[in-house]
Amino acid sequence: MSGDGIVLDRLDHLVLTVRDVDASCRFYEAALGMRQEEFGAGRVALHFGRQKINLHPYPSPVEIVAQDPRPGTADLCFVTETPIEAAVAHLESLGIEIEMGPIERTGAQGTLDSIYCRDPDGNLIEIANYKA
Repeated sequence: MSGDGIVLDRLDHLVLTVRDVDASCRFYEAALGMRQEEFGAGRVALHFGRQKINLHPYPSPVEIVAQDPRPGTADLCFVTETPIEAAVAHLESLGIEIEMGPIERTGAQGTLDSIYCRDPDGNLIEIANYKA
């Protein structure tokens, strides 16, 4: 690539539009170990690793948003170091249904062992381990 283009490093944050911010926080904290943090004027984010998910209530009071933001339209994949069998057991202990998996998938850096569940808004959540 020439020196004139943009070179990206990582995704800093993404936004999920949700029906109930508190319910989403409870799910992501309990199921995936994320950490809730308030910022700005009462806004809420979920932190994990070097990233975060900003939560916008539906309809969003935020000035600039996606063209048609709606709850339940995301499909997200999270990579974990937790063995996939332990992740299954953890989710099941919380009463979260595994919709598919473990199943082999292709990630950004190779082959994944993945499981799928849904958050309170119906967003598809993939939890995966990279194969050695």
